[in-house]
Amino acid sequence: MKSVTLFKSRWVGMALVAVIVLVTVGDAVRSENWPQWRGPKNNGISNETNTPTKWSKAENVAWRLPMPGPAGATPVVWGERIFLTSVEKKSGDLLLLCVGTDGKEQWRQVMASGNRDVNKDEGNSASNSPSTDGEHVWAMLINGVIGCWTVEGKEVWKFNLQDRYGKFNIQFGMTSTPLLDGDRLYLQLIHGDGNAKTREAVVVCLDNKSGQEIWKRDRPSDAIEENEHSYASPMMYDDGKTKFLLSHGADFLVAHDLKDGHELWRCGNLNLKTKYDKTLRFVASPVVGDGIIVVPTAKKSHVLALKPDGKGDITKNLSFHLWKYAKTPDVPSPLIHDGLVYLGMEDGQVHCLDEKSGELIYQQRGHSHRHRGSPVYADGKLYMVARDGIITVIKAGREFEVLAENDLGEDISASPVFANGTLYLRGFETLWAIRNK
Repeated sequence: MKSVTLFKSRWVGMALVAVIVLVTVGDAVRSENWPQWRGPKNNGISNETNTPTKWSKAENVAWRLPMPGPAGATPVVWGERIFLTSVEKKSGDLLLLCVGTDGKEQWRQVMASGNRDVNKDEGNSASNSPSTDGEHVWAMLINGVIGCWTVEGKEVWKFNLQDRYGKFNIQFGMTSTPLLDGDRLYLQLIHGDGNAKTREAVVVCLDNKSGQEIWKRDRPSDAIEENEHSYASPMMYDDGKTKFLLSHGADFLVAHDLKDGHELWRCGNLNLKTKYDKTLRFVASPVVGDGIIVVPTAKKSHVLALKPDGKGDITKNLSFHLWKYAKTPDVPSPLIHDGLVYLGMEDGQVHCLDEKSGELIYQQRGHSHRHRGSPVYADGKLYMVARDGIITVIKAGREFEVLAENDLGEDISASPVFANGTLYLRGFETLWAIRNK
């Protein structure tokens, strides 16, 4: 009997340990960091569960922290630290902030001085989002100041990109966010002054620990006037077998080899030559899936879906084209999830397409207002951020259903962030931490 009882006790103990391990692993899978502006894989998808659907100033708000000034940059989160850039409204200083997940500011560093508000109320000098790997944080401003700090706030390096790569000629400032990948930092500096002979658009790879250049590649195009300017951010295609960098702007999407940056392939006519519009600068960034790259353009132009294995100029090589859709978001970047492509338009409409065919599943309107943040998927829901502070929560899937409209009570143009059980929203006045009770 003793041996039987002992066996049962050991079995129960082992079972309890197994349950604890499974629960712990499950929590670890569901809880994650948000190291770059579009999330863990730069695709706007969160694996968090139990994410909030409804909130107000009194409901499901863990804390609110007043900001020193406005900014449109999306925060990033690692562990118990949140990093974000901001204007200091009184002094005009441009800051990198570290806030604890308890809602208390830990440190701030002045990156530069002299804020510039651009395009009326659309943005300012703190429009680029930072990146972090949990040991360091990297941040850039629209004036070209870029730097690296430890997560404790110690400066590692800092310089101005314009001193190294020439003066920016871009109407609203260089708002492109650098892409962090391993020990490298990739930048696209796509701009111009209307003169092809003096055009200085480049794609750059930096060693992120030293700031030293690993490689630089010129990025030629035949774009003219405002179309030479790109506000989009570089993206990485990585399906586990094939991996390369994507730069987006000046009428082209270009794929670059990671070793030395040379051009693998390009696709043009994103600004249709048959009805060329000299004001079609790109703002929305591409998004990648398994075997697909969804390429937005600008304003009233189109979206193109491409295969990743192109060679040379694939502009007219339709064997590398999957589909084309007639309308595009101008500012919010697309989202791919579970066989569907979501296009969040500036006016609040959502166009849901079949990923394989590009067929329109539905076209419905959410909240009617300007949308500047990119949509994010979490826990079976899409989160759409409007400039007036209304965050619309939509059920993901082939049928359109608005689950909630939540009023932040202040302007916002940053994208939503999910990390370790919390939704973070960076309004113009406040950093919000929202979670279910």
